[in-house]
Amino acid sequence: MEKIKMITPLVEMDGDEMTRVLWKWIKEILIEPYVDLKTEYYDLGLVKRDETDDKITEDSAKATLKYGVAVKCATITPNAQRVKEYNLKKMWKSPNGTIRRILDGTVFRAPILAKGITPYVPSWKKPIVLARHAYGDIYNSVESKVKGGQNAYLLITDTEGNEVERKLIHSFDSDGIVQGVHNVDKSISAFARTCFNYALENKIDMWLGAKDTISKTYDHRFKDIFAEIYENEYKAEFEKAGLTYLYTLIDDVVARVMRSEGGMLWVCKNYDGDVMSDMVATAYGSLGMMSSVLVSPDGKYEFEAAHGTVTRHYYKWRDGQETSTNSVATIWAWTGALAKRGELDNISELTDFAKRLEKATLSTIESGYMTGDLIPLFKREGITPVKLESRAFLKKIAERL
Repeated sequence: MEKIKMITPLVEMDGDEMTRVLWKWIKEILIEPYVDLKTEYYDLGLVKRDETDDKITEDSAKATLKYGVAVKCATITPNAQRVKEYNLKKMWKSPNGTIRRILDGTVFRAPILAKGITPYVPSWKKPIVLARHAYGDIYNSVESKVKGGQNAYLLITDTEGNEVERKLIHSFDSDGIVQGVHNVDKSISAFARTCFNYALENKIDMWLGAKDTISKTYDHRFKDIFAEIYENEYKAEFEKAGLTYLYTLIDDVVARVMRSEGGMLWVCKNYDGDVMSDMVATAYGSLGMMSSVLVSPDGKYEFEAAHGTVTRHYYKWRDGQETSTNSVATIWAWTGALAKRGELDNISELTDFAKRLEKATLSTIESGYMTGDLIPLFKREGITPVKLESRAFLKKIAERL
């Protein structure tokens, strides 16, 4: 058959370790036989980021602003052990943090539901979509070690450098640490509107949780901006659609979510979203069964898997051993990007192909063929699950496709 033609390229961001291996196989087995794939390629593997002093990460984000749709493989955010392992020049920042800062977007993560995969929380019947603010907090923080006898201050100056405000953070009697985080009203406002629009488009209630009782300025600002935008711009539309917007404390949201049946948009600040998205993904079955998309305020999209680089499996594969690595979330990164590219370029065949690939993937799992992480979770009458190694799983999907 003739391959599906593309007009505008995707921005392709390659990654690290086992997900990098899966990335190549997914293209080879599931996409390139059917799509005349056009991408602008950026290698965001740790080695190349180190070689380019991380400039390649910024370049890939700027390319996303240019072309509108990107697909990203999981990448390593180096710690001290990784600096030594890869002989890095320095401990580079999170590439996801860099990309999110440039795009100033919101990350939406939703579980990929398959028949037979039962959530660990029995009451969850519907997907819980998690919206994560993708700017500020500890991901763009400044931090330092402090010696005993030193003082740390929060200092604010005007444009001329004149001191406006000085607050003592702590007088250190002994050695310690200090961290400064920030956010901006513009980003919080864009975050709010993106979330309200998502809830309306998908017809789901929206819950925001923060800790304004403790963080009476920082977290309270999130609460106030969301409330003002809701009242002035979205309240009438929400009421007309029969939807609810709820603000409450983050610990109360957690309690409500755990006893709910799901089916809401859970809105989180950056760090909260990082942690809670993994909790939600695992509770639905596996980190390998969670889609993720970064949406900028002006409608740019970056699709990725919600999990890491699967280091333990990579070491096994590197040593010549077979692995059974769940590639579903990485497949969804590709299908999401292809579908959105098809939608924006009016190529219905491309969007249809992406949906068929998703259907073939779910059908493969639901008929009992899956990776090892899903075996303990699979319960479907009359079907005994079969564990497949990583490449064999993709081949099985290809048969159905």
